[in-house]
Amino acid sequence: YLNRSGEWPSGNPRFYFRRPGGKNYPMPDLPADDPAFLKAYAETAEKSKAPASAHAKGSIGEAMTAYMASKAFAKMSAATRQQRRRFLDDIRKRYGAALIRDLLPRHIRKDLAPFDPHPANNRLKAWRGFTRWLVEVGRLDLDPAREVRKPSIPGSDGFTAATWEDALTFRARWPVGTPQRLAMEAILRTGASIGDLCRIGLHMVADGWLTYERGKSGSLAVIPWDDPPAWALGDDLDACLAVHPHLMFMVTETGKPRSEKAAAAWFSRACTEAGLPDLSAHSFRKLKAARMKEMGATPEQRMAILGHETRAEASRYAKSADLRRVITGTEVPTRVIQMHPTRKKV
Repeated sequence: YLNRSGEWPSGNPRFYFRRPGGKNYPMPDLPADDPAFLKAYAETAEKSKAPASAHAKGSIGEAMTAYMASKAFAKMSAATRQQRRRFLDDIRKRYGAALIRDLLPRHIRKDLAPFDPHPANNRLKAWRGFTRWLVEVGRLDLDPAREVRKPSIPGSDGFTAATWEDALTFRARWPVGTPQRLAMEAILRTGASIGDLCRIGLHMVADGWLTYERGKSGSLAVIPWDDPPAWALGDDLDACLAVHPHLMFMVTETGKPRSEKAAAAWFSRACTEAGLPDLSAHSFRKLKAARMKEMGATPEQRMAILGHETRAEASRYAKSADLRRVITGTEVPTRVIQMHPTRKKV
């Protein structure tokens, strides 16, 4: 029941103890074979034993507990499971005594009604995963969540996309040699999400390509490394790695790999300190998509690098692209050339 989540600043692996369907218990900052760690493990295992289910057979609470202990739930990424579990625990608390055979689309719509569009959509994803599983294992014949439409989000594209001016502002605040700069340049080079960035690095480059499986979707992302096209961007990452030749792209001040759990908040703070409080790591992932589109990368090329599975997703991420640059051609804008005077124009 031990789940690893990055490392402590000391270098010891960071572990959480969790039984299927149960909550996480943090384990101490010690080697796993340390007697004090083993003592804490035994005590946690004892106190985490699940009590007998308070919900009757056939109830939403009983079925939801079984779903969160299922292989279908375990196959999701750790970040997705954590988000879904928050919603599922709340749903189970509210409606656990109700019977799954009585569950109708109008009940789910009523549950979503008090929430704003973004949390309502995330809550609907939790409902859909649960009800789809009920159908797959034969506990329901029809999926009630399929009839529930996602709440619309007027005038919103999700995370704010960064602009090239924002990237210059970030660079001005965080010079080459800082972990913040290394992280931002790695996003502009790879297009990886902040969670994936904590797992990938130069050790994954083989035959001139960086290839990895995305943690969120399981899709493959492939990045040309040794001889990238002009639209791939990323010269400043080489400068960062020349100062501190880390194998990993997301590191602490001492050069150790950064914990995935805290990385997003850490990078958001770096944006705020740079005078960009509305931006996050995802903002620069969107900038990567937009810049590739502006500089002539095809939808298929953008999909391959960002790990997208559909053209619709690729178009949505690149929505902030400057359409005038898309129309006029694929040349690197003059501003970029000036930042890299040693780079040959392709």
